[in-house]
Amino acid sequence: MKTDRNIPYKIYLSEEEMPKQWYNVRADMKTKPAPLLNPGTGEPLKAEELAPIFCEDLVAQELDNDTPYIDIPEEIRTCYKTFRPSPLVRAYFLEEALGTPAKIYYKYEGNNTSGSHKLNSAMAQAYYAKKQGLKGVTTETGAGQWGTALSMACSLFGLDCKVYMVKVSYEQKPFRREVMRTYGASVTPSPSMTTEIGKKILAEHPGTTGSLGCAISEAVEAATTHEGYRYVLGSVLNQVLLHQSVIGLEAKTALDKYGVKPDIIIGCAGGGSNLGGLIAPFMGQKLRGEADYRIIAVEPASCPSLTRGKYAYDFCDTGKVCPLAKMYTLGSGFIPAPNHAGGLRYHGMSPVLSELYDEGLMEATSVVQTDVFAAAEQFARVEGILPAPESSHAIRVAIDEALKCKETGEEKTILFGLTGTGYFDMFAYEKFHNGEMTDYIPTDEELAASFATLPKVGC
Repeated sequence: MKTDRNIPYKIYLSEEEMPKQWYNVRADMKTKPAPLLNPGTGEPLKAEELAPIFCEDLVAQELDNDTPYIDIPEEIRTCYKTFRPSPLVRAYFLEEALGTPAKIYYKYEGNNTSGSHKLNSAMAQAYYAKKQGLKGVTTETGAGQWGTALSMACSLFGLDCKVYMVKVSYEQKPFRREVMRTYGASVTPSPSMTTEIGKKILAEHPGTTGSLGCAISEAVEAATTHEGYRYVLGSVLNQVLLHQSVIGLEAKTALDKYGVKPDIIIGCAGGGSNLGGLIAPFMGQKLRGEADYRIIAVEPASCPSLTRGKYAYDFCDTGKVCPLAKMYTLGSGFIPAPNHAGGLRYHGMSPVLSELYDEGLMEATSVVQTDVFAAAEQFARVEGILPAPESSHAIRVAIDEALKCKETGEEKTILFGLTGTGYFDMFAYEKFHNGEMTDYIPTDEELAASFATLPKVGC
């Protein structure tokens, strides 16, 4: 084992060191993310047009491109204290196993019942819904982490919670579904026959395993057809990346305490909430010219929005009822193969991250799921944490970068986000161990057909 352990295995902050403000990276972006557009008029959406869908305070956060720091209400900070600060871990055991001179750190967000980082935004969104006097909220969920987090938050604030869960995950992860129901949420496999949009999708794609885009459409319809409800989203939106900035802010504070500066920052990327939250303060420094970092987004090869998508305006949902967002997208009708990283099945990427990627301020790579699970197993055996498939995409690339350091002898410092636990993903681990897991990569022809359906607006 390494003997130069001048830095603790786990670095914990005190409650007093928790962030008191969220950081809004858009304030430091010279080119702001393109505005959301009204799909009917093609014009930028105004606050009054978003109000029937989202909570009022969240609309204000969504549209605020200029305020760098936004106060976290004391009620939310109090809720955060039940599971934050989360530890920053020095992966000494992984470093030793790899025989690398690289120093590896990971920010671990799995120390709560939801098993992921999603609770950071769920608590905030539930608070604002309660503050507005709403009856409840509707949402979608892929792997189930967001649905679990939101059901917990709604239970705490006395709100009803309706969750539309991507059908393939609903079937693969029944225990995640039952956790949501334990916290009082209703859970419906999507697409379903309970909404008009769900019926239409099933008619057009019989037997489909669903996608986050499908589930979003159903959740929005449910919100807009039930009085006293609003829709909340667990990723992609500006407001969600804002709430998730607590991840990066805590990580940076912990690293600064020991004078550590990461060279490479790595995060898995589906819609962008985890990655956007992890990199927020570091990207802010980069934008202001105060420091430089190599930032890598890792996505599944089966749903490669950044690495193979188009940067264009597209519907945020498969049913085409949501606003248009300019983002790297595979097309709102793209339904990925039923891979085991349910939280990385969204057809597009956060407009904030899309703009940063388009400007060359961050990189992106895609990996196949058998390689991802090999990394997950290697990590679990030495670090003692069973990682979620989503997080394991970041682990895969962190290991690859550490092995490059082994070849070159460079002592780079690597930081990655470990967003959650994999205890509800044993069906996927079983497939991997039995040699039954496959690696599906969409063909250029499949993507071209999906790109052909992109709306002709904002071009």
